[in-house]
Amino acid sequence: MSMGKALHQMSAPAERSTVGGGKAVPGAVSDEARPTRHGTVDAGPGLLAQVLARENMQRAWKRVKANKGAAGVDGMDIAATGRYLVTALPTIRAQLMAGTYRPGPVRRVGIPKPDGSERELGIPTVVDRLIQQAVLQVLQPLLDPTFSEHSHGFRPGRRARDAVLAAQHYVQQGYRVVVDVDLEKFFDRVNHDVLIDRLQKRIGDAGVIRLIRAFLNAGIMHNGVVAERERGTPQGGPLSPLLANVLLDEVDRELERRGHRFARYADDCNVYVRSRKAGERVMALLKRLYDKLHLRINVAKSAVDRAVGRKFLGYSLWMSPKGEVKRAVSTKARATFKQRIRTLTRRSCGRSMNELVEPLRRYLLGWKAYFGLAQTPRIWRGLDEWIRHRLRAIQLKQWKRGKTIYRELLALGASAKAARLVAANSHRWWRNSRMALNSVLTIAYFDRLGVPRLS
Repeated sequence: MSMGKALHQMSAPAERSTVGGGKAVPGAVSDEARPTRHGTVDAGPGLLAQVLARENMQRAWKRVKANKGAAGVDGMDIAATGRYLVTALPTIRAQLMAGTYRPGPVRRVGIPKPDGSERELGIPTVVDRLIQQAVLQVLQPLLDPTFSEHSHGFRPGRRARDAVLAAQHYVQQGYRVVVDVDLEKFFDRVNHDVLIDRLQKRIGDAGVIRLIRAFLNAGIMHNGVVAERERGTPQGGPLSPLLANVLLDEVDRELERRGHRFARYADDCNVYVRSRKAGERVMALLKRLYDKLHLRINVAKSAVDRAVGRKFLGYSLWMSPKGEVKRAVSTKARATFKQRIRTLTRRSCGRSMNELVEPLRRYLLGWKAYFGLAQTPRIWRGLDEWIRHRLRAIQLKQWKRGKTIYRELLALGASAKAARLVAANSHRWWRNSRMALNSVLTIAYFDRLGVPRLS
């Protein structure tokens, strides 16, 4: 039996229970079911049944497969889980409907951060990721319209660049002081009882609430030992970002009620005010609001400061001579970028130029896509020149001997004089990768290799 047929058989009862005698339309919610800004969602015929509807489960499985990801504590990857679900799905469905399903513990993975600390990820099993994704696909269309317009993180149709543009707009309007708040280990400190209380105010389905509570209570495995969790919603599960927005929307609403200008992306929140004194008042307010949610402000990373030059989501703002507020890549983000380029372009890597260019190309395209809002053409040109300088040095080292350098440069169209000049200093790769070599290994040469330009 194929995975698709198994999903069809598993979900048929759920569909019949969703809409009278007909089929459910996954993701479709009647006008009566639409939530009010602060009210409880009542989607009528059972949210859990909508979660288990065939089309919804099929979409969830496609999304989980597309996201790939590592195996959980059961050691089963996507392919192995697909084979397992062919026979196990009916049992899992029955447990979900009865409220007896127990998610497996998440696998703890530590991701190193630039400051030497670790970001803790919790990797659920593929089965649990499938169920979480199915829940997300039903809840997100219901809950997302209730969130603040100032919230930009992990929401359909919204991106980090929207938060950056909002910040630039506020500063251009004259709100030159920022209350920059970062929450300390936010995803690790989420209080389960507080989160469930806020969720119950929005969702009127006990089955879904019970299932989300089960996911929150699932233990975390590290070095083969499972520890119970009383708080936290580890990053790594599809539901975690939505639950974070449910919890933090309470703070957004209070800031809106007071008429503040702010932008929030996940647990990073910037409030823009006109004076430092006003900023101190807002910081005190935020501390009280986060205390109610049992969350703690990271004092080392939070501050009331000048908005110009302050880092936000990898960007910073700068003031042009004409008084216009513009966007730039922050100093820290540029330093991280250059360190990554050094790693990708080590002269001792032992790879051909074509082999080296492919991972470099992927990284540059992704970085450019995120930081494409930056209004600093001179910095972009400088980074382009620096990258090409490194690649020229690598090419010289790969040619090694002066005779080889001379021959290869002539083949590329260099004059005999320029080729002799470079070949005469065959071991001074970094110095030689400037001057005469620039006229041979040109920008067009690197374009043909597939190296993207930032400028």
